[in-house]
Amino acid sequence: MKDIALKTCTLMLIVAMMISLGCKKDRNPVQPSASDSFLPMQVGNLWYTNNQNYTEIKDSLVISGKLYYKFYSLIGGDAVSTSYLRIDEQGKLIASDPKYPDLKVVRADFNGKVGDKFFTTGQGNDTDNEVTITEKTNTQMSFSFDAIYHPNLKGHAYVVSYVKGQGFPGNWTKLKINGVTLK
Repeated sequence: MKDIALKTCTLMLIVAMMISLGCKKDRNPVQPSASDSFLPMQVGNLWYTNNQNYTEIKDSLVISGKLYYKFYSLIGGDAVSTSYLRIDEQGKLIASDPKYPDLKVVRADFNGKVGDKFFTTGQGNDTDNEVTITEKTNTQMSFSFDAIYHPNLKGHAYVVSYVKGQGFPGNWTKLKINGVTLK
């Protein structure tokens, strides 16, 4: 009788472990290869003009259960910008912040087509932007941002572009993408 109980308990433990392992979510999703992505993301990626103007992916972290990359930029030697970005399962570039984990801002839709529109937050306030995809080729995508709810900025759109396999366009003196120095 003890032998049957021991075998039954062992079998139940094995089944419970299999179910537990089978239900785990992948915390480290496979990123598209650098050549396939309009914004390759890997710690160490570097877009460098000089020691006063560059952007580097410094770290990765989890915000609300999703993996984000920490982009650190130095502009003009004294202005600093830190962004936390990820590309979701639908090909959207999402920004968030560990201080405000519920904040999600859509900055690009790499699966969209020319003419598609979306909103950065969808909140309809003066920080929300209407974004239009203005260009999509095999090598570049461009997005026009218009603060249509802002009384002074509406109609003063600006364009952000991404180069496939490189990310940010520019005349970089150093360019390192996914461990490969391109310049």
